[in-house]
Amino acid sequence: MATDELVKTTGIAHHGAERLPSVDIDSFNIEIKDEDGFLGDRASKGAFRDILERWRKPLRKSGEDPFGKEPSENISKKTLDAILISDDVEASAVVHSAIEEFAQELAYVTRRFLKTKAWAKTERIVVGGGFRDSRLGELAIARAEIILKAEDFKIDMQPIRHHPDEAGLIGALHLAPSWIFEAYDSILAVDIGGTNIRCGLVETGWKKAKDLSKAKVVKSELWRHADDEPTREGAVKRLTKMLKGLITAADTDGFKLAPFIGIACPGVINADGSIEKGAQNLPGNWESSKFNLPASLIEGIPAIGEHDTAILMHNDGVVQGLSEVPFMQDVDRWGVLTIGTGLGNARFTNRHRDSANGKDRDSADGKKKAKENNKDNGKGDKE
Repeated sequence: MATDELVKTTGIAHHGAERLPSVDIDSFNIEIKDEDGFLGDRASKGAFRDILERWRKPLRKSGEDPFGKEPSENISKKTLDAILISDDVEASAVVHSAIEEFAQELAYVTRRFLKTKAWAKTERIVVGGGFRDSRLGELAIARAEIILKAEDFKIDMQPIRHHPDEAGLIGALHLAPSWIFEAYDSILAVDIGGTNIRCGLVETGWKKAKDLSKAKVVKSELWRHADDEPTREGAVKRLTKMLKGLITAADTDGFKLAPFIGIACPGVINADGSIEKGAQNLPGNWESSKFNLPASLIEGIPAIGEHDTAILMHNDGVVQGLSEVPFMQDVDRWGVLTIGTGLGNARFTNRHRDSANGKDRDSADGKKKAKENNKDNGKGDKE
């Protein structure tokens, strides 16, 4: 099998790989529909704003809306969090009502995922994305877990540990082969979204913890490409410049930077680095057969230090979930939901090695299983 051959000869998996050093990816970006459309739309940050607006509407008609004329989409998470503990009882009640309704939606969506073949026997779900970075998000996640447990679903739900802005960078470490951590103390990571592109210098913390639980982002750079509306080529040029700046910074600060770049990108990522679908919010046409981001970056950054640059790209929901690998070792099967513009999703099975023979105990046919599950369930609903 070509994939196995790549792993044996180079230690680098293919883009969008179903098998990674620590986990098998049973599915990602499953696209489920119900009578109202795509299921993920019911548990997105836009869905929460719509729910908040519905709870404000009757109060607005009577002239008693505690938020005045401010559009619901413009009220910041920080403001909503503050209202939860404020003396304005009516405003707090409105936010609590919106949280409860959204939690019911999140529980419904999660229930549907758990009933798919790909998500069968899932023991824990971590929830990431921008919505998680708020008290209201944490309350919605906790409430959804209670709802599911009341229905006898044996599932734990918890907010992702790292800040959502950093989880997609730290998760890129788990795309890399272990030999990188023995020889180097840091990598470059890229997290591409429909609004922002974030690049980071990620310190592995390998000497402190071999499971990468001590990894951290030591330097990062953010570009809100949605504000500039660049061309695709302009975006690649800017991304290359950002990465070169981090390479210089790593050298200046004395880091031993690996010749490796891990990329988190929306959409279904093909083995050759092209994007099959799901990249419609990125600048220009990233799904074109004539465009390949890893190849374009290699042209701009052919080497890091004395070695050729290696790049591995995967779906951004997958990569954000990978940041949790060190903390999921007490379960076998777990998943991630990322609440943002849409609902990103991925399901993982931990790879356990039999110390007696060095072979995987549970995941020998992980690649076949992932293909079967994605065929059954579809791909695509993206954050």
